[in-house]
Amino acid sequence: MIIVSLSDSLATFNAGAAQCESLISNAHMVDAAGNHLLPEIDRKQITCGAFLNLFVAWETFLEDAFAKFMIGEPTITGRTPVKFAAPANIVSAKKMIIGVNRYFDFGNHELVKRMACLYFDGGEPFEPHLSSILSDLADLRTMRNASAHLTSTTQSALESLAQRIFSTPRPRIDLYTMLTSGDPASTVGNTVFAERKGLLLAAAQLIAT
Repeated sequence: MIIVSLSDSLATFNAGAAQCESLISNAHMVDAAGNHLLPEIDRKQITCGAFLNLFVAWETFLEDAFAKFMIGEPTITGRTPVKFAAPANIVSAKKMIIGVNRYFDFGNHELVKRMACLYFDGGEPFEPHLSSILSDLADLRTMRNASAHLTSTTQSALESLAQRIFSTPRPRIDLYTMLTSGDPASTVGNTVFAERKGLLLAAAQLIAT
């Protein structure tokens, strides 16, 4: 098994996030007359798929960082987190995280927080960074759920999220429309997707350093 360094894990996440942005940009290319090259259904599927890829890349980064810190790897600036476990290798570390379950849900950020505090002093270096964006991470999970399986429950949650983001009811909004709309909270005119992508990139950088 090839073990990559934490800096490699961060670089992989950054590259994955950039690829997701590129997919969305390419899906919305237009010809000289301003007509979209791809039909709307393709643009929607590519955009929602790119968002799901971003969320999976974030989960993968968290899993890699967790395991590497547990076996004593320092941050990219040389800090070594104080840990309360000593697995023999990265495979053992990942098994320890899973415990008696079939898997560990790194998309459940409340659970990730608790696990961080269980295995690391004060939850560092995952804390306080996860806590500071916990509501945003919960929103991302709502979007992830809508991209993975659309039901009446996930649609209702998406509409509630849309009302919080846009400060007005958005009945029957779909994930594509949400992701490609301008984010009212952005100071630089980002879309909802771009704003959330930047949030995850910043959090990963803070955890890694």
